[in-house]
Amino acid sequence: MIRTGILHTEERPLLNVQHLNKRYGKGCIHCETPQMLAGEDNRCPHCGSVWACIDIGFELHKGEIIGIVGESGSGKSSLVKSLYFDDEITSGIATISTYQNGEENIFSESAQQKRYIRNYLLGMVYQNPWMGLKMNFSSGGNVAEKLIASGTYHVGKIRHRASELLEHVEIPLSRMDEMPKNFSGGMQQRVQISKALANNPPILLLDEVTTGLDLSVQARVLDLIRRIQRELDVAMIVVSHDLGVIRMLADRTMVMRHGQVVEHGLTDQILEDPQHPYTQLLVHSLL
Repeated sequence: MIRTGILHTEERPLLNVQHLNKRYGKGCIHCETPQMLAGEDNRCPHCGSVWACIDIGFELHKGEIIGIVGESGSGKSSLVKSLYFDDEITSGIATISTYQNGEENIFSESAQQKRYIRNYLLGMVYQNPWMGLKMNFSSGGNVAEKLIASGTYHVGKIRHRASELLEHVEIPLSRMDEMPKNFSGGMQQRVQISKALANNPPILLLDEVTTGLDLSVQARVLDLIRRIQRELDVAMIVVSHDLGVIRMLADRTMVMRHGQVVEHGLTDQILEDPQHPYTQLLVHSLL
């Protein structure tokens, strides 16, 4: 049965990304633009630079989940890291409707404003919890770090919010003062999610969050993500190489290959009637 997905005929998108390009490497006269590269390959044979994202554009609406799927090196993680300002883009525009009335390109903002956007409007959950957590801080301390960065200094309020979030992601409060390095991979991911949600961001970015987890643990993390989306109405971008994860979570899906979006549409339509040969290959490998 094909889901109808979330229809947005007149509603203004929460996130609007246009013509996003990201190149790794200095580039040369042979790869000044991605269009100069021969064939589908996004690596320059002369200087080795890689165009990880090529003219990416999409809209994300409130409460919607967009899945990004593709093989390793397709550019999907580079896209979300660029949106979170972990990587500096080469060119492009992105606006958030709740920031400056959606009229300012967040990529062109000052470092101070980018910190504000990261602290208040975006949450990031990395594939490797060691990138998103300070393992020598307590679990509560990791949540507190995000709250302090956004200007909350009252110890009682911080403690209350941290316990509230950890409880929400099913971390026992008896372990609130324990360091995440002592936790299992699944628990570390749940602490990361609680930290990402600290300031109620409208957008959550999740990069391969179930990779490397046992199937039973993976299922619990996926159930948690679905519950958070349902209860908090958070919009999400979920990156995965696993179409099973995308099938479970995403309303719409973007398929990436060699830095480009080769197919984009409602998840069930893409999975049941893929149009691009690469998407067909991905879907058939799932069956």
